[in-house]
Amino acid sequence: MKIQILLPLAASLALAACATAPKPLQGQFSMVSPRDAVPTQQVGTPVRWGGRVIETNPAQGQTCFQMISRPLNGSGRPSTTSADASDGRFIACRAGFYDPAVFEPGRDVTFIGKIAGYENTRIGEYDYRLPKLEADVIYLWPEQRQVDVIPAYPYGPWGPGWGPGWGYRGWGWW
Repeated sequence: MKIQILLPLAASLALAACATAPKPLQGQFSMVSPRDAVPTQQVGTPVRWGGRVIETNPAQGQTCFQMISRPLNGSGRPSTTSADASDGRFIACRAGFYDPAVFEPGRDVTFIGKIAGYENTRIGEYDYRLPKLEADVIYLWPEQRQVDVIPAYPYGPWGPGWGPGWGYRGWGWW
C-alpha cells in the first residue's frame, strides 16, 4: 500500500526537479545579484537577472527598464512566492523600442546580458546607485492570474446535513 503512494509522489518530485528555463534564458551566468554588484564593481560580468518592471523609458535608439530585482526560480522566472523578496534594483537597457504599454509596471521580465556600469538615481530623498545591464535577451513572462477555486458543492453532492458520517442528520454512525 505504501509503495502505491510513494511511487507517484517520487515521480512527480522528479519531474518537478526537471523544470528548465526557456531556451533563450539557458546558459551559465554569474550568481552575483544586483545588490552585490554595486559594492564589488562587477563590470563585464555576464548575468541573468529578473524582476518586476518599475518603469520603462524608451529613448532614441534604446529602451531602458528600471526593475525591482527578484530571485529567479528554476525556470528563470522571477519568484512570486514573496512580494517582499528583493535583491535591490537595477537598470536594463537594450537597443530598439519596447512599448511601455506592454512592459508596464508590475510585469515580470528576465534579462540576460553583461553589467555595463552603474547609474546614480534618486528614489524619494535617497541617492541610490543602480547597476546597469546591457541586455542581450529580454524575456517578458505571461501574466499570472490569481484564481480562487470555490467548490460547486460546498456541502457535498447531497447538500447540508451530510457530515462525516454516512447518514443524514444523525442517521448512521454518528
